[in-house]
Amino acid sequence: MIDLNLLRQAPQEITARIQKKDPQFDVAQLIRLDNESRAVRQHVEELRHKKNELADKAKGGITDALRAESIEVGKLLKTKQQELDEIEQAFKALYLTCPNLPSDDVPPGNKESNKVVREFGTKKKFSFEPKNHVELAEKLGWLDFETAAKVVAGGFVFFKKDAVKLQYALTMFMLKNNMEYGFEPVLPPVLVNETSLETSGNFPKFRDQVYTMPEDELYLSPTSEVGLANIYRNEIIPGAALPIRMTAWTSCFRREAGGYGSTERGLIRIHQFEKVELYTICKPENSSKELDLMLECSEAILKKLGLHYRVSLLAGQDCSFQSAKTYDIEVWLPGQKEYYEVSSCSNCTDFQARRGLIRYKDTPDSKTNLVHTLNCSSLALPRLIVAIMETYQQEDGTIAIPDILKKEALFSV
Repeated sequence: MIDLNLLRQAPQEITARIQKKDPQFDVAQLIRLDNESRAVRQHVEELRHKKNELADKAKGGITDALRAESIEVGKLLKTKQQELDEIEQAFKALYLTCPNLPSDDVPPGNKESNKVVREFGTKKKFSFEPKNHVELAEKLGWLDFETAAKVVAGGFVFFKKDAVKLQYALTMFMLKNNMEYGFEPVLPPVLVNETSLETSGNFPKFRDQVYTMPEDELYLSPTSEVGLANIYRNEIIPGAALPIRMTAWTSCFRREAGGYGSTERGLIRIHQFEKVELYTICKPENSSKELDLMLECSEAILKKLGLHYRVSLLAGQDCSFQSAKTYDIEVWLPGQKEYYEVSSCSNCTDFQARRGLIRYKDTPDSKTNLVHTLNCSSLALPRLIVAIMETYQQEDGTIAIPDILKKEALFSV
């Protein structure tokens, strides 16, 4: 969540920044509820003080006038406390859906305003018409969507044969790469509670995207970022321990409410997928440098795999809810004839830290400050597999697995 003090001190400036991210967000209502809650809270405190004064006077003897005044103050206090509770509830509900403030260098606008900042390699040229991964998988028997629909529902898949080997080889390859960049491996649970989803920024705004287990009041994690963001919730980290860099590989689960587009067939958008994540906790003055490190780490994977990609700085309205600044890494898919995101690298500044009270102190006697948090896909497996299948397809429909992946154990069996 954003710093309310900023909004109170410079309402016009902060309103403009919020609307750069989400033009539909009702900032005026947030300001009104904030002002109302502070005014009513002050009234409640005055009534409590008055009630205490009357109680002290009563120790010297209760008169009819004193009793009547005390009853009247008590009734008014109860009414005002109820009013305060209702206003604070409405305020919190709106406050939790307020997006993070975009950085100054984030372009205004939506997807059409995203800015390509660099490219690696060139689009591969084929001596034949390249197929998309769905056509290739049908011939190879790698992906089984029909059986998954029977066993689970639409939007799920069974990986088979070399597709399984490819997924695990990529995972180990990516984890090794990330560890070389100083990210320590963590394996979080795939179940999380409501507080964790609220801290990461998934709740309440994206509640409809998450699979629920109501009997246990738990949820299937939409990304390992949720678990990693909550490791230090409600804790104060020694400044010397920062930065904390973590990498995790988990299954991720998303309802993807709203359905798929006609171009998002096969593995492009599914409900359960594997993803390797980067997550960093650092001091505020270092978060820009940490974002660059995450981006370099993720790009290294695609460079080693020989895949053509581009990096785009996202415009305000295309940035994620939690993010102040996001770079997308978009890999070229020859069979789709389009670029698709395989990684989003985001600096969330103190947005998640404020929600989860994640703080640091340089010394026991120094001031406590909020950390900055960052996250980055490194990388999402389904679209990366699509990129490899479509880029390294042969004219006979087979896939030439990149040599660097053949070193992983499963391909040597």
